Amino acid sequence: MKDFIFENVFLDKTALITGHTGFIGSWLTTWLIHLGANVVGVSLEPPTNPSLYESNGLKERIIDYKKDIRDYSEVEAIIKENHPEFVFHLAAQSLVLRSYMEPSETFSTNTMGTVNILEAIRNSDSTNVFVNFTSDKCYENKEIDYPYNENDKLGGHDPYSASKATSEIITNSFRQSFFENNKNQVSISTIRAGNVIGGGDWAENRLIPDCIRHFEKNEKIIIRNPNAIRPWQHVFEPISGMLLLAYNMKKNPTKFNEPWNIGPNSTNVTVKEVVEKVIKELGNGSWEESKDDADLHEANILKLDSSKIQNKLNWSQCLTLDEAIEYTIQWYKVFTEKNDMFDFSIKQIENYLAKANLLNIKWIKEHNV
Repeated sequence: MKDFIFENVFLDKTALITGHTGFIGSWLTTWLIHLGANVVGVSLEPPTNPSLYESNGLKERIIDYKKDIRDYSEVEAIIKENHPEFVFHLAAQSLVLRSYMEPSETFSTNTMGTVNILEAIRNSDSTNVFVNFTSDKCYENKEIDYPYNENDKLGGHDPYSASKATSEIITNSFRQSFFENNKNQVSISTIRAGNVIGGGDWAENRLIPDCIRHFEKNEKIIIRNPNAIRPWQHVFEPISGMLLLAYNMKKNPTKFNEPWNIGPNSTNVTVKEVVEKVIKELGNGSWEESKDDADLHEANILKLDSSKIQNKLNWSQCLTLDEAIEYTIQWYKVFTEKNDMFDFSIKQIENYLAKANLLNIKWIKEHNV
């Protein structure tokens, strides 16, 4: 399947990933290795123990830098040394609750980190494609039953959301100021993804990891905001969209350099409904609502309109929510059995692609360039 999808556009090409030790970054790293790319990773040490980065043995499979993206000289040196054609920017402080505790770190990482990566690319002549992975929370959330589209106003109540809106603005500024000309023709886009689940996520204050931790201790699962609605999706969905977008940006640099939403078809699913599906997949368990952090604001309803990427790139989701949860819990079960997790992770990617092919999903067969 890897020789079919994306027409080998990543084969033997150098792809730099910031935040490669994080959950989504580790899955993107694993997928690009599977596609034959030469992956360069720039990140701090894994934010959790265990981590997908370590369980998949990624350090031995890539060029690995443990550097802080807030250090411009380090970022510039890495890009000049490795000459990446593709840059995927995922490094971030990515937790809402932590952003309340550490607002300065959140803003400095998520804003100046973005500036440093873009400035280093501007001073390099190797990169053709830059994709900034931000968040659905970058929109000014009015807490209404409305799916936000790429033309809606950016904003953010909490420091994390505001920093992601700022990262979007920074990216657009660099695109218009420096990259839309003949001298520095680099295709620049952003991905605004919904709430991502999948195996290998161990972050604190995230729904699925919290469920797994409480289940292993035979404790009740504690959840915040059980009635909150989120655009839930498996991690393979935004990564497939990101790779599809990068493929098209490479083929046609001036046509797709803009922001893109990637979210599920159905978004009317609450936190408690997801937890109950997880409990069903695990086989037992129960939950109760947390009383902690009640004074810290989190959005109660958040939806994404993904019609743009569906119409312009023929992308669509492959997994239902039940299937996404099945994939996720299956990964954790295999992990507890001490199996080769890199091989199993590749197997899950291949199963996902095989399912997309079976469903005749257009993006796996047709590329819109």
